[in-house]
Amino acid sequence: MLTFSTFSNPLSLQTLKPREAAADDIAVRGTTIMEKKLILVDVDCGVDDAQAIMMALASPSVEILGITCCYGNTTLENVCRNVLRVLQVCDRQEIPVYSGAAASLLGNPVEGALFHGKDGLGDSPDPEAPGLDRLQKEHAVEAMLRIADARAGEVSLVATGPLTNLALAVKMDPVFPQKLKNVFIMGGNMEAKGNHTICGEFNFASDPEAAYIVLNEYTCPTYIATWEFTCRSQLPWAFLDEWMAQDSRKATFMKRIFSHSLEFTKACNNPGEIYTGGFIPCDCYAMAAAIDGSIVHEVIECGVSVEMKGEFTRGMMVMDMLNKLKKKNKALVINTIDLEKFKALLMSALK
Repeated sequence: MLTFSTFSNPLSLQTLKPREAAADDIAVRGTTIMEKKLILVDVDCGVDDAQAIMMALASPSVEILGITCCYGNTTLENVCRNVLRVLQVCDRQEIPVYSGAAASLLGNPVEGALFHGKDGLGDSPDPEAPGLDRLQKEHAVEAMLRIADARAGEVSLVATGPLTNLALAVKMDPVFPQKLKNVFIMGGNMEAKGNHTICGEFNFASDPEAAYIVLNEYTCPTYIATWEFTCRSQLPWAFLDEWMAQDSRKATFMKRIFSHSLEFTKACNNPGEIYTGGFIPCDCYAMAAAIDGSIVHEVIECGVSVEMKGEFTRGMMVMDMLNKLKKKNKALVINTIDLEKFKALLMSALK
């Protein structure tokens, strides 16, 4: 049985009670029967999304039911192309890919994340990449609703980009979240340290309205890997070198698409930036938690929302440490993980 430990929260100096996680494994007299985890992935495929997808593809305990695409790190068209490229490298082109939201709910321009290059995969085009004709005809949101309805209570949704597709899904079907087993999100803040705006993390700040809808209308267990948490859990550069030095097609692909991000980090004008101290595969933290719940050691269980109006704080995740919002559904904000298990999943991704 998976449990999250008790810990003292440095923000409120309040000790949180242990919380039982929904068991993915069935323990019987010291043995563990692994059940196949059904995962639906929603991405804005930049390099870290690619890393997360490859991590899930490498796990024998996971079945990916589909990959839905959303603008974010780059344009929607590039995102779709990137996902198809990743599946080709991993020889898993049978997994269906769906095109979704091309812009935020309010239709703001797509700025992209320069960290990943203009095309999202380090500006390293592949002339043999699959064409967009490989996409499914069904819209991403319609596919999400259909898949959740067909496997009610069994599907884990992993979201590693702006939450626009997820917000549209709950607006089309208000009971959609109830049909999910759980949701794992990479996004938001726990210490108001932004990487896109002063206080806003990229995914949430790209579509604050969508993030607000998801955090306030999803009723299934929701795990959140925030920006600051991923920075605190960064890995040594030496591990990155070892990871990409593996003798495989996947490792060669990763080395090529990740070179732009490494150069971007080295050229950072502010050495005090919290993301320059090591390797931070942001989206992989949420994916790892979905693959193996035992990786998560501690969570902060509290109501969460998103600031919508602040001049400097729009898009920032709000953690209701004092329970002022009286929210019935509490989020599980990941605080610490087992880094050795996490590294093992990463290593497997490129084998």
